[in-house]
Amino acid sequence: MTRPAQQLDPVIELAERRRDEALAECARQQQAQRQAQEQMDQLSSYADEASRRFAERGAVGVNVALLMNHRQFMAKLEHAMDFQQGVLADHARRVDQAQAAVVDAERELASLRKYAARQMEAWQQKLQRREQKHTDEMAQNIHRRRLENDSSFQPMSSS
Repeated sequence: MTRPAQQLDPVIELAERRRDEALAECARQQQAQRQAQEQMDQLSSYADEASRRFAERGAVGVNVALLMNHRQFMAKLEHAMDFQQGVLADHARRVDQAQAAVVDAERELASLRKYAARQMEAWQQKLQRREQKHTDEMAQNIHRRRLENDSSFQPMSSS
């Protein structure tokens, strides 16, 4: 008699693979989000540095062409930072989706394992009842044989 959990093993293994894939995808998305944040931090740092240098230069005086170049440059940096903010929002959405997929996969796996444990428990109880029945039948047979032996054995009376 095969244990019922053996039939569920392939399903549980598939659920484990799905969970592992979901975890790996979540890790990839989190890594991509970290990289996007690093790029945003670099852009922000670069913009701060450019503003600081322009302010230092502006202390001694700036011509109109330099001021226009600086404004155009800062506008491009602002545009890049706005774009990167969108990229960050997209990565945050992807991380949330990946985390939700992990939760779903974990829930599915846990329920399959719980179901398998219940099936195994029911199977073990069935085996125990079968063994108990067999033991009871053996005891009953032994008891019957003793009674039969005792009734067929009658001592002879002395006369």
